[in-house]
Amino acid sequence: MGKARQRKFTGISPELRQRMLTRARTEMQELAKQLYDIVSTMPPKDLLGYIYGQRAVRAMFAMEDADGAALWSQSIGSDQFVLEYFHAILAASPPPDEPVFDEEKAAALHDIGDKLRSKAMTYAIASSEVLDEGVFGRKTGDVEFRAKTGWVLLRGHRYQVLEEEFYAYVLQPHDDLLREVYGVGSAEIAAGFQAISNASREGQGIAFEMLARKVDETQEFAEANGLSFESATDSFLQNSDTNELAFVMDDAMRGGICNVSRHTKLPEALLSDLAFRRGEETEFFAEGELSGTPYRTLPARKKPLIELEGQYYAVDPCFTRDSGYRALLHCLRERRRDYKKQFDDRQRDLTENAFHDLLKAQLDGAQVLREVYYRDTKTRQWVENDTLIMLDDVLILVEAKSGAAATVASPALDFARHTRSVQDLVVKAYEQCARFFEYLASANEVPLFKLEDGRHVEVMRVRRADYRLALPIGLTVESFSPFSAMCKELPGVQPLLGHHPFISMSIDDLFVLKRFLPTMGELAHYLEVRQAIAGMRDAMLFDELDHLGAYIQKNRFDMTIAEQRAQKRPGLMIWDGMSEVVDSHFAGEDWDRRPPPRQHMPDEIAALLDALASSRMPNWLAADSAVRNYGFDGRENLANTMTRFRRTLDTHESRYFHMPGRPGLFAWLQRAGTEPNLARMRDKAAASAMAMGEKEVVALVAWAHYGGGYVRAMHVVVSVPTARTAENEHVYLDAQRLRDPNRLIALTPNVNTRPGRNEPCWCGSGTKFKRCHGR
Repeated sequence: MGKARQRKFTGISPELRQRMLTRARTEMQELAKQLYDIVSTMPPKDLLGYIYGQRAVRAMFAMEDADGAALWSQSIGSDQFVLEYFHAILAASPPPDEPVFDEEKAAALHDIGDKLRSKAMTYAIASSEVLDEGVFGRKTGDVEFRAKTGWVLLRGHRYQVLEEEFYAYVLQPHDDLLREVYGVGSAEIAAGFQAISNASREGQGIAFEMLARKVDETQEFAEANGLSFESATDSFLQNSDTNELAFVMDDAMRGGICNVSRHTKLPEALLSDLAFRRGEETEFFAEGELSGTPYRTLPARKKPLIELEGQYYAVDPCFTRDSGYRALLHCLRERRRDYKKQFDDRQRDLTENAFHDLLKAQLDGAQVLREVYYRDTKTRQWVENDTLIMLDDVLILVEAKSGAAATVASPALDFARHTRSVQDLVVKAYEQCARFFEYLASANEVPLFKLEDGRHVEVMRVRRADYRLALPIGLTVESFSPFSAMCKELPGVQPLLGHHPFISMSIDDLFVLKRFLPTMGELAHYLEVRQAIAGMRDAMLFDELDHLGAYIQKNRFDMTIAEQRAQKRPGLMIWDGMSEVVDSHFAGEDWDRRPPPRQHMPDEIAALLDALASSRMPNWLAADSAVRNYGFDGRENLANTMTRFRRTLDTHESRYFHMPGRPGLFAWLQRAGTEPNLARMRDKAAASAMAMGEKEVVALVAWAHYGGGYVRAMHVVVSVPTARTAENEHVYLDAQRLRDPNRLIALTPNVNTRPGRNEPCWCGSGTKFKRCHGR
């Protein structure tokens, strides 16, 4: 998975920038012409076999030593770039009359391609400086730079092993028409795309293994019959399935793993629609601005396959994944122009239902409203939002968009069109969410309606005060990084009602999130952290997978970023490579048999969270979140304290302690089979919060067996007094008693000394003590 990470240079004079721009443009076109002259004159299968053969050699070296692994890692992007141009040149050039393979010229492809990519980065630097404010304000130049580098470098944003799952879901709404047009439905097409991914991912390795077995079998035959290896080979070939052996050789040596006609059961008509014929593409190398450069729209973005000698090849595996879905739907609409209205309706239903459909297990028990109507607070006209999900104290508003123009139009040729796409996909969703949140805040309780037979019928009333966490989410079918991560930099995109930052993500992302965050507690807490990051300007993670990786490794990484920003000078902060923990999970052959990596959770805490989730008493997610807020050291500390106190429930009916945090956590452990004194518990929770200098506290009761196991657990609402009265005098006195530092140490085992102001806080938040509990 390639990701654009380069930074834009600043401080370049206009004259130097113009010289860089002109030179980079000229050199890009000259290098592209060199690639064209090489590829267009060679036999395509021989050249394809050479490219994949060199790739296999590097892969073998990668398994032998660290230097080989480094070379392999560096070459991935280079291979991909050459394959993109291989497809583009075949699509744009007619078959040569007398093709001749030249190994010296073939060996030069990667060097030329690397130079072309480097010049493309220079061009991005020189052409992206924006002195006047654009749609992204002063960040427009930086966003434009990232859009251009992403256009050149970013490929294969989905995980190959999830292709079938993705295609089966997104094509299912059109299943009947697919069968009518192509003779196969969404499931068969999804299986075909998975086969394409499997062949490119592991086909060459399988072919080499089969060849190795054939060699071993031949050697054994030679030894058993007293023959030379050469004679045994001749005899073996005469008695073997020559077609099978030819296919194996083709996969190993001649790029046969790209032959989708052989590796899939997809019908001819479908493959033909997705493929260019030799010389059919006329735009990429046409005269004009940036002719033949990476800043034109590569042909693979339009049709990811190429026809060679009557068969169809996916020579560029990443664009097959990235562009196949959009290209297929385009072909479907072209074949059936009368399908437009039905197509649009089905796409709308797909996107509006996707969040709940794909996260159904996590959202079990949620109240879901689709096509929610209400009167706009400004115009008083009836307006509609897509999907409203309510579960416990979490409200999720999903606004879905299905456009993807930003993946087709080059940002170098038409950045304005890119920004319009952002406005269509992000800003419109943001504005629709903002409109609903303003309505939600317009009264203590607001009615929601559905449209029935042309009449608006009230279905329920909603109170904003009932929801601790309110998440406005814009959802697209396909990812469009880096725009989705940078949308918070748009001047008009502010946290809704001043408190609820807007999140942009894609359906692609949901397929991963549902695996890595299998419970509602995990999902809600991740979205809470994700929303905090969405509200931080000048803090950049490239895409949703980087956010997920950062969450798995760092938990409250928003707090870590806030701490880093407080220590360093202002400017754009980038967290790079955080998705590696996610990427590596899908890289192994046994990925589907291994559980995805998750945050470490001590058994004692996991049992408590399970009890909260199974009990599902009101505000259980608030208590769940308060527990998950602790860093990994804090969780161990909490687990130790809980275990210590739980084991005394044989002699004590209840025990309690306070764990400082943001907010603090007050835990009341109750012997299973007995009932707590909730009034006393609330007083103790309030007093302990006051003793710790906290203005709020999350309190929970957990019924447990002293020998182990939690029967149930629930959140209890506690108000921390702000003014002393006769009624709460006893709480103030208790707080004074609890301030005894010896008592604090007793309640927090393994914390024997007060940390230094610049040392990590003992609670495990990940921030310095002076910014956490040292305040």
